[in-house]
Amino acid sequence: MERAREGALVGWVSILLNIVLFGLKMWAGMITGSVAMIADAWHTLADSLSSVIVLVGFRLGARPADREHPFGHGRAELIAAVMIGTLLVLVGLGFGREAIVRLLDHEPASFSTFAIVVFSVSAVLKEGLARWSVNVGRRIDAPALVADAWHHRSDAIASAVIVAGALLGSRFWWVDGLLGLVVAAMILHAAWDIIKDAAERLMGSAPDPQFEARLLEVIAAVAPEGAEPHHLHLHSYGGHQELTLHLYLDAAMPVREAHAVSERVEAALLAELGVEATVHVDPDDQPRGGQAS
Repeated sequence: MERAREGALVGWVSILLNIVLFGLKMWAGMITGSVAMIADAWHTLADSLSSVIVLVGFRLGARPADREHPFGHGRAELIAAVMIGTLLVLVGLGFGREAIVRLLDHEPASFSTFAIVVFSVSAVLKEGLARWSVNVGRRIDAPALVADAWHHRSDAIASAVIVAGALLGSRFWWVDGLLGLVVAAMILHAAWDIIKDAAERLMGSAPDPQFEARLLEVIAAVAPEGAEPHHLHLHSYGGHQELTLHLYLDAAMPVREAHAVSERVEAALLAELGVEATVHVDPDDQPRGGQAS
């Protein structure tokens, strides 16, 4: 529950801050008559949608296991990450399109001092929110929070680009459009990483090399000499992970003893790494069907 509360806190703060920044940007846009500022104000408000998805994902993911979902509802967070990544793709394509239009039309950025101050404050606040969201997301292993952080960062970068364009646009009309293309590429790359990571977790994947090395180390400490783990498959369910693995043991080992070994391995992985493991025992006189994967 503590994990869900942390995720909800970040989500609610994100929503409230986006609403406040929307008001400031809209006010500045109406005062200065800047269509670009008004458009960016709506972009900031739209960022609240991704935070709402985070809240829904955490709320659904915190539900306990039931008959229909014996492993719980934690993958709702991964689905939320995919949705947010998809929204990021749309944001990135939108930035790219706007940047190309500006370059083709030779359109420089020009805002008042008041507008530059508003955008500068927005850039600082949204980057701070992005860093907080990333830190919490990585600490509690919440891909949806890390994905949402890129929405905040995209808004922060957009504001910074507008400020840079406004300050340099009088000398280099193409600065705003060029920086916009760079931002679009960054956002699309981040969206790809987010969707790829969440999709791999949803499908079930091999653990990364560092984590696999740690898994093998824990197993070796409690399994008898000569035991060979293989076919490691990791399944993420929000706040916890399920691991299935096969373990080659001496073919002459009594069933009861082999069962005790599997229980020791499962208990050690839970105690050391917080992983719920299921160990399948193979007699070592069988042909090796593949490497650990």
